[in-house]
Amino acid sequence: MNIFLALESTVIAHGLPYPQNLDTARELENVARAHGVEPRTIAVLGGEVKVGLTDAQLEYLAKASNPSAGSGRAVMKLSRRDVAIAIAERRDGATTVAATMWLAHKNGIRVFATGGIGGVHRTVDESQTWDVSADLEELARTPVVVVCAGAKAILDLPATLEYLETHSVPVLGYETDEFPAFYSRSSGLKLQSRVHSPVQAARIIHEHWKMGNLSGVLVCVPIPVSDEIPREEIEPHIKTALREAKEQKIVGSKLTPFLLSWLAGLTANQSIRANVALLKNNVAVASEIAKALAQLESPVA
Repeated sequence: MNIFLALESTVIAHGLPYPQNLDTARELENVARAHGVEPRTIAVLGGEVKVGLTDAQLEYLAKASNPSAGSGRAVMKLSRRDVAIAIAERRDGATTVAATMWLAHKNGIRVFATGGIGGVHRTVDESQTWDVSADLEELARTPVVVVCAGAKAILDLPATLEYLETHSVPVLGYETDEFPAFYSRSSGLKLQSRVHSPVQAARIIHEHWKMGNLSGVLVCVPIPVSDEIPREEIEPHIKTALREAKEQKIVGSKLTPFLLSWLAGLTANQSIRANVALLKNNVAVASEIAKALAQLESPVA
């Protein structure tokens, strides 16, 4: 029985610089295979939804984000609302968490590994509008397991966690009692549910859906200790990046890539190294959860 694991493509086209984005995309797929599952990186190319990319297609997306190496065709950043536009206009598009969840579910894939989910954005002052990622709404309505390192540290983590609770999305801490803060293992925000193994996580997920719930399940895996950037070290850089975004009037879908790029500069690329490390770790854990869940849903006679 083939067991599949969904992977997003925004990290390739908009999350990491070239050629590190291509190297990372290949490494993530290899991690999944090493754990006995089939990776399915999801994207839209030339107006066609691709659930699983060839190596040439991975390279195409990776180079398209680099002006000197790209194809000359802009790659859209696709949330769920944008997928139909990319198809109708025969565009290329890289899927966010929300779009990847939706397309994975439509294609029968139950587990998805990513870096960090989107969430409620921080406000620098009272003049800003409340900005909430579509990732949260997708988690509330689409039954896919999302394995991540929490929400991106640039976000309002307490508000993000509150949103998930309000919308009845189970949040499981994988060998942790706290909501991870992406680059940092600790956020100071306590979780109600801790799991110690992929099998324990799969049992909870299985029962959640067996009872008729339609929401996703968030499994939060802290970044490995050796790759962590402590909160007290990264937080000043986040505040600097947020102020710069406000001054440049960066909003909407451009905000997160802008902030991540600034953090890379402010941390001498330490944030990029941490991002890659947590991605690999999440794929490894997600692969094991996918196998355990498959066993529960289709037990061997």
